[in-house]
Amino acid sequence: MAELIGFLGNELVADGLHARTDGFTSLAVLAGAGGLVAGFPLADPLVGLLITVAILVVLRTAVRDVWRRLMDAVDPALVDSAEAVLLATPGVTGVRRVRMRWIGHALQAEADLDIDGQVSVTEAHRLAHDAEHRLVHQVPKPRGAVIHAYPPSDTSPPRTEPRSSVLRPGRARATGRPCRASAQLTCRNHGRTIG
Repeated sequence: MAELIGFLGNELVADGLHARTDGFTSLAVLAGAGGLVAGFPLADPLVGLLITVAILVVLRTAVRDVWRRLMDAVDPALVDSAEAVLLATPGVTGVRRVRMRWIGHALQAEADLDIDGQVSVTEAHRLAHDAEHRLVHQVPKPRGAVIHAYPPSDTSPPRTEPRSSVLRPGRARATGRPCRASAQLTCRNHGRTIG
């Protein structure tokens, strides 16, 4: 059901942009016709050129956006935001890696975290779930995340602060859906209704 609502919402946005473009095109055609009536014969070809330029600008933007999605490009600000949220999670001592990937109109994330090596398996699981929960609720667009918790090691130094980078692809191997097991669920950590 949520996918259907999301699809319809995206269709409405696309229809709104389409309607706005049609409206501007109609106004330009009207201006061209008005120029012809007023005795300015070049009005129609000039309006045609103006509409052509507008179409090319929209096409350029659309091709760029589609290409980025095809290449799994994620805005570096989203990745940096995810790293900052994960680093702020109590019990997390470092972030080894964060990967994000678009699946439809939502992001899937995967993160490798360093935690205290002396904690129990139960506590490590709780820390991973808390990090996942924070990521999904505090960073825009992620639908779910897979969190891997590791004891600190000397072979792979963790990042202790977010790093900025170019647009980069991410790869998520699995999906997690914290606090979204049903259409409407109350998140036990924050008491908010989700869905």
